[in-house]
Amino acid sequence: MTDTADQRAKILEERGIDAHGDLAQAMGVEYLEASPERVVGRMPVKGNTQPYGLLHGGASCVLAESVGSVGAALTAGEGRIAVGIEISATHHRSATEGFVTAVATRVHGGRTLATYDIAITDDQDRRVCTARLTCMLRDAPAS
Repeated sequence: MTDTADQRAKILEERGIDAHGDLAQAMGVEYLEASPERVVGRMPVKGNTQPYGLLHGGASCVLAESVGSVGAALTAGEGRIAVGIEISATHHRSATEGFVTAVATRVHGGRTLATYDIAITDDQDRRVCTARLTCMLRDAPAS
């Protein structure tokens, strides 16, 4: 069976993960791969730029936090949630067109914390940004 975007979205939804919150959806974030160990997502540069036409650094942080948070939520498991508590980012180069792709790789997945290293690259596979996200893992609040 081919792994499609709809199938990935269904898996996340079944686990109670809204991978497309309002902000990520407005910025065009889409997920290409999702597991507790690794999440891959991408976002268009167009529509996510600062006044000089360059990819906005905050947009890179949104993409990084989006993919890292999905991984952390998958790490947390059923009945639990992931809440971002720290993000850092270093911007290496600008992007002006196409897409940027983020690969979040889990470096720690414990009972209460999950940390991801996130590499964001442009369409030429050049590093645009390196980020690190730590999420607190908690029991989900009662509905």
